[in-house]
Amino acid sequence: MTSTTTDRPASPPGKAQRRHPDEIVIGLVSISDRASSGVYEDKGIPALQEWLGTALSSPWQVVTRLIQDDAATISATLTELVDDVNCDLVLTTGGTGPSRRDVTPEATLAVASKPMPGFGEQMRQISLNFVPTAILSRQVAVIRETADHAALIVNLPGQPKSIKETLEGLRDADGAVKVPGIFAAVPYCIDLIGGPYVETHAEVVKAFRPKNAVRAAQPDRG
Repeated sequence: MTSTTTDRPASPPGKAQRRHPDEIVIGLVSISDRASSGVYEDKGIPALQEWLGTALSSPWQVVTRLIQDDAATISATLTELVDDVNCDLVLTTGGTGPSRRDVTPEATLAVASKPMPGFGEQMRQISLNFVPTAILSRQVAVIRETADHAALIVNLPGQPKSIKETLEGLRDADGAVKVPGIFAAVPYCIDLIGGPYVETHAEVVKAFRPKNAVRAAQPDRG
């Protein structure tokens, strides 16, 4: 199977065109006042794209947004990506700490149909293996629903290393999974909300589904 990606950093509003029924459309949102104003180069979106390229074995495309750390802007961007672009999954990076300018969790909850607290709990559990300040992280995840569509929105950390650890999880010296990463649960969540069937490379992160939800092997999507 081959992974496909379309990077559209300045794409106008409009529904994404799927090139395969099981192609997942992923919105990537980097939230930073300084990066969005050109003070420094954004590293969150490139890190996410690189990781998705190694992890996904089924077709995918991304739509990207680099925005300021402002609650109204964040909520509007998430709403656009789900309601207008029809993203199945939206991953944000940045703005989840305790400072006054960190408002990503509040802006995400403001557009939610239902919260998914397990994602935040697991992200902090992973990060606590490295730093005690992981308890200061306030990442949340939610489902946003429209009349005919739904998407999973997940806040991720701001640092590329932390993004990778959070998504993949931790392995011991023998390569066995020690602490599962959050992405292991994402494909089945997408199934449950009516999205495409997402598959992963197990050596990076193994998607978990109950046996009755596992699809028979498909021919290479090419």
